[in-house]
Amino acid sequence: MAIEMLLKRIVITETTDQQTIFLKERSGERIMPMFIGQSEALAIDYRVREIRTQRPLTHQLLLNVISKLGGQLEYVTIHNLKDGVFYAKLVVQQGDEKVEIDSRPSDSVALALAAGVKIYVEESVLDEVCKAGT
Repeated sequence: MAIEMLLKRIVITETTDQQTIFLKERSGERIMPMFIGQSEALAIDYRVREIRTQRPLTHQLLLNVISKLGGQLEYVTIHNLKDGVFYAKLVVQQGDEKVEIDSRPSDSVALALAAGVKIYVEESVLDEVCKAGT
């Protein structure tokens, strides 16, 4: 079962390339940290703070491509955790078909925020992360 998550916090540290975002259950208390790259963290931060750029960032570009090809991002899901690596997918509605596209979780979160769609994490992934954190 997938759990809806919200972006709770972004931690950007200028002294390292590894940044952290925290996703929190919409209807619960569990929090899931994810380490991401600096460019993805900045893209997410820009979206949260509603900072406009002169040209589209990569995430906006991808949403534009999806739209021009007749699709619409429906939601994103972080569906697996293997050897400390998260796996995610974009779920795009294109006509009568749902298309699943492999994605890095950080890109998925940035796209979800840009499109205003839901972010889900599989219960098993959330359980594993929260179990490891205790």
